[in-house]
Amino acid sequence: MKQDRIIGTHTVCTAKKTLGALFFLAILLFGPAFASAQKILIPMDRAQSDHLKAYGIAFKALTMNLDVDWLLNYRGGSFMMANSDAIIGECRLRGVSFETISGAGAAQIYADVQSEDSNTDVVRLEKEPKIAVYTPPGSQPWDDAVTMAMEYAEIPYDKIWDEAVINDTLSKYDWLHLHHEDFTGQYGKFYASFANAPWYIQQVSLLEATAAKLGFRKVSELKKAVVEKIRAYIGSGGFMFAMCSATDTYDIAQSAAGIDIAAEMYDGDPADAGANGRLDFARTFAFENFKLIMDPFQYEYSNIDVNPNNLLATQDTDYFTLFEFSAKYDPVPTMLTQCHVNVVRGFLGQTTAFRREYIKKSVTILGERAGTDQVKYIHGKFGRGTFTWYAGHDPEDYRHAVGDPPTDLSLHKNSPGYRLILNNILFPAAKKKKQKT
Repeated sequence: MKQDRIIGTHTVCTAKKTLGALFFLAILLFGPAFASAQKILIPMDRAQSDHLKAYGIAFKALTMNLDVDWLLNYRGGSFMMANSDAIIGECRLRGVSFETISGAGAAQIYADVQSEDSNTDVVRLEKEPKIAVYTPPGSQPWDDAVTMAMEYAEIPYDKIWDEAVINDTLSKYDWLHLHHEDFTGQYGKFYASFANAPWYIQQVSLLEATAAKLGFRKVSELKKAVVEKIRAYIGSGGFMFAMCSATDTYDIAQSAAGIDIAAEMYDGDPADAGANGRLDFARTFAFENFKLIMDPFQYEYSNIDVNPNNLLATQDTDYFTLFEFSAKYDPVPTMLTQCHVNVVRGFLGQTTAFRREYIKKSVTILGERAGTDQVKYIHGKFGRGTFTWYAGHDPEDYRHAVGDPPTDLSLHKNSPGYRLILNNILFPAAKKKKQKT
């Protein structure tokens, strides 16, 4: 299905290391004619007026069948593409900074980027990914930072939910996003605070009706079936991106397959009192050796999450640091961490950060709170696909509350926290060309 994705590193690096040399050879062979072939450079350093919409320009170019080169670690992860009046028009319309570069200038940039002396490289983006956002019907804008990011950047996506997943529509998509979802069937563990709130009652009714329609006795059983469908999708080559509680609850649900971990007010019967002794960590993607928090009145699923009360930081002091990877030998984590800064403001969520001691050794840590055991951003592989998990709810709304208005991204055009989200949206566009047979 998607087995041609770039998930390893050797083929990527080998295929692209000759690119700069080829440009120089072309100049020698064709002289002024080649040198006059201009490129468009979309800088992604501090010179960029709107980083978020710049990703939308790159996506737009892919929809026009223009190859886009992602210049990893070059001026904040800039984009280079063939000169196009249509793209220039889009840049001007959307307020995105761009530069026109001569053929000779472009060749010099490619040579510099692929020099063995620099931690930079080129990744070719060839085709726009088809994107799905897993979200319930009637979800509000404040529900999902990724949806807001894509709408602001003008990147198209489809909304899907449980029925679509159960009916095997995931194979139509390259990239799946999960946000602020509870895959344990405990309705977000909001019972203690919101049991009588109209929105909570409506949410429970919708979930119960959906489970019944699809033939499941309980919502917890429906969610575990959804988890298994997504697991198969990733194993077959799909890309999964999750934020907030969709990260740890996904792994909790995987570890608890066949175990009742939901209390009576959630599914009508008591939870298995010995659930913690029966968890299967061999089935999880990212976390192991954690303990469930079985108290149905406690607003926490497990000890994976760093509770905001234990964060040891305030809004003014909460930052996380992005790791630097080798662009030439680790292009995937390099793509996912492209940014114009390497220190990013933190933000809270139902899942705010991951405790390092529960993260599997096979998982790549992309961002952490330096000097603590708190990890913010991780990436890993499963089968032929990948998962990338980003803790927290909204990068520009530090302490988001239920019912808060949506973030106005026009006020945060250069948000580093939102850039990390959009890196993930372009990541699946990096593919190897299929060999003709």
